[in-house]
Amino acid sequence: MDTKAFLDKLRQDIVFSETLCGQKLTFHTTWGIFSPREVDEGSRLLLDFMEIGESDDCLDLGCGYGPIGMTMARLAPKGQTLLVDKDFVAVDYANRNIALNHIDNAEALLSNGFSTVGDRKFDVIASNIPAKVGNEMLYLFLYDALAHLKPGGRLYVVTITGLRQFIKRSFNEVFGNYDKLKQGKSYTVAMAQKQG
Repeated sequence: MDTKAFLDKLRQDIVFSETLCGQKLTFHTTWGIFSPREVDEGSRLLLDFMEIGESDDCLDLGCGYGPIGMTMARLAPKGQTLLVDKDFVAVDYANRNIALNHIDNAEALLSNGFSTVGDRKFDVIASNIPAKVGNEMLYLFLYDALAHLKPGGRLYVVTITGLRQFIKRSFNEVFGNYDKLKQGKSYTVAMAQKQG
């Protein structure tokens, strides 16, 4: 086996195209980023159950290489979409994919949760929450999401189905409401709305 050729191939970008919510998108990814060969089942499910208005300002929390945020930006061409991730490689690929797909109303920033979001407010915040993030970080995400939503704004999350009871309790505690949009065998999509 030619080790150098094998390693050179592994270092090349993984490239694939997907149609998400009727939007055809091309992605460049790399090993080490979540779900590098295809858009994962949880993200697809989340996108299928979100409602996005054409003027919505959107935030993709934990964006990876950008499939959720880029789709939201395409569905809300009159709004601005921000993608954030704590992984600088993911943010680099997200910005490259935004440019590659000619999406001019989106940008990706390096951010631990909401740490670099500033005082921006959003109509929609979406996240494919990793199962291993921990309850403490989940509470920070939820309270920070509440603070960064406009009145009537919506938080959509997809989690592994095993976390659904925790999400239900937390949404009710933080937002005062919880709406289970879809429960599958593996993933559950839920939404909470900022009252007032």
